[in-house]
Amino acid sequence: MIKDLVLITGASAGLGLEIARKVIASEQYRVVLTARPNSMARFNDNGIVESDNIMLRPLDITSPDMRLDLITEINEQHGGVDILINNAGFAFRSVVEDVSEENRLLQMNTNFRSPMEMIRLCLPKMRSKRKGKIINISSMGGQMAMPTMAVYSASKFALEGATESLWYELKPWNIKVTLVQPGFINSKGFEKVKRTELSQLSSTEKDAAYHQHYINMENFIERIMKLTPSTSKTVARKVFKVMKHNNPPLRVAGTLDVIFFKLVRTCLPQRFYHWILYKFLPNINKWGK
Repeated sequence: MIKDLVLITGASAGLGLEIARKVIASEQYRVVLTARPNSMARFNDNGIVESDNIMLRPLDITSPDMRLDLITEINEQHGGVDILINNAGFAFRSVVEDVSEENRLLQMNTNFRSPMEMIRLCLPKMRSKRKGKIINISSMGGQMAMPTMAVYSASKFALEGATESLWYELKPWNIKVTLVQPGFINSKGFEKVKRTELSQLSSTEKDAAYHQHYINMENFIERIMKLTPSTSKTVARKVFKVMKHNNPPLRVAGTLDVIFFKLVRTCLPQRFYHWILYKFLPNINKWGK
C-alpha cells in the first residue's frame, strides 16, 4: 500500500519542525519538508536527513518558479500531494502608520497569497483522486486583532476567509479543509517577529508617537509567552490529529487561549468586548503621550 504524501512548508524550525518530527515518527507517511534555501542546514542540525520516505527541498514560498517546480516534481514522481500543510509564514510587528506598501505586500504574499497558490497547484491531483487534506496554519490573530500587529492580522484574516470558502468548494471532491489556530506558545518566537524600518525606529526612539505602543505590547506578549503552558509540540499534536481525522472540522483551536478568546468574543456584546480589551492593554494610560 502506497503511503499518503504530506507536504509541509516552513518545516525547518518552530512549529513546522515539530509537525515534521511528529509525522516522521509515525512512519505512516511519505513526507516532503521545505525550508528557505538559507535554512536547509537546519534539517541536518536536527537529525533529519533524506530517505525513502523523506524528501528535503528548498522553497521560498513567495517564489512562483520554486512553487511550480516543487509541485511539478511531486506530481511527476509521486502522483501528487495528498496532505498539504501550509505552515510557512512570519509576522511584522508594526502599527498601521509604520507599514510601507512594500512591507504590506511582503506580509500578504507570505501569509496569504503564497499559501493559496500552493493550494491551487495541488488541487488538480487531489480532485482527480477525489480525496486530500489541506491544513492551513492560521493564528489567534486570524480571529482577533491586536495593536502593533495590524498587517499580520490582515494576512491571517484573509487566509481564514479564503479557507472557509474552500471548505464549501472542495466538499464535492471529498477534500477536507481545516484551519488550525495556535494562540500564545511558550517559546522565543517573540524574538523572531520582524519589524519594519519605521517600527524599528519607533521602538527605539522614546519621543516617537508610537513608542509606548511597541514597548508595552512587546513586554506584555513576552510575559504571556513565557507563562503559557502550550508549546509547539502541543499544536503539532493537534495538526497530526487533524491529519488522521476522517472528517475534521473547519477550525481547530491549537491552544486553550484560542477557545477562551473565541468564547469571550462570541458571548459579549461587540462594543463591550472591545472596550474591555482596550482597558486591559498594558499601561494604556501612557499611550499617545
